[in-house]
Amino acid sequence: MKPRTAVNRILLALAGVVLLGGGLLVLAGGLDIYRRWNLTPPADWPLSAPHDVLLSRADRTRWTDESWWWPTVIAALALVVLLSLWWLLAQRHQRRPGRLPVGGTPPQDGVELRDQALNAALAADAGQLPGVHRAKARLTGRPTGPQARLTLLLTPDSAPTAVLDALRRGPLEHARESAGWEDLPAEVRLRVAGHGPHRVE
Repeated sequence: MKPRTAVNRILLALAGVVLLGGGLLVLAGGLDIYRRWNLTPPADWPLSAPHDVLLSRADRTRWTDESWWWPTVIAALALVVLLSLWWLLAQRHQRRPGRLPVGGTPPQDGVELRDQALNAALAADAGQLPGVHRAKARLTGRPTGPQARLTLLLTPDSAPTAVLDALRRGPLEHARESAGWEDLPAEVRLRVAGHGPHRVE
């Protein structure tokens, strides 16, 4: 699992737990479950009966007459919105390695390879495989740890397992050996005429 994927899942899980727990506490108070089932509500939890409110009128209006209150509220909400937008855009952004070191890190004799050149070579090599009608390739990640993302359009009579095996032994191995890397992880999307995409890692 990639670090960004793991962080996303952890954050979503934490947000889900907090929202679920808060929702259950509110529901328990609104349905008067504490009284009906003789349960003790959490300490300092204000919503323990149907007519209770989360914030009293005094709590809601305590700071509204202060000059700093509304600018602080607006700034905090703006910060939340900006952070949410940044996180959303970060999910769509795929980092490109740019210049790739050839022969290890640091590159041997200062030789570097542009990711676009390797993208084109990898796509052309994969497009020559039996059963592949068209291929697209893109490298993502850091220069010291690139990952290949390929989309293969297969002919209707092709065997996906055979194509993947040929891709691993051929174009991917050629790219790895030519750049002198120890490993080149790959994510492959297969499209077959008349079928939806199939994702393989």
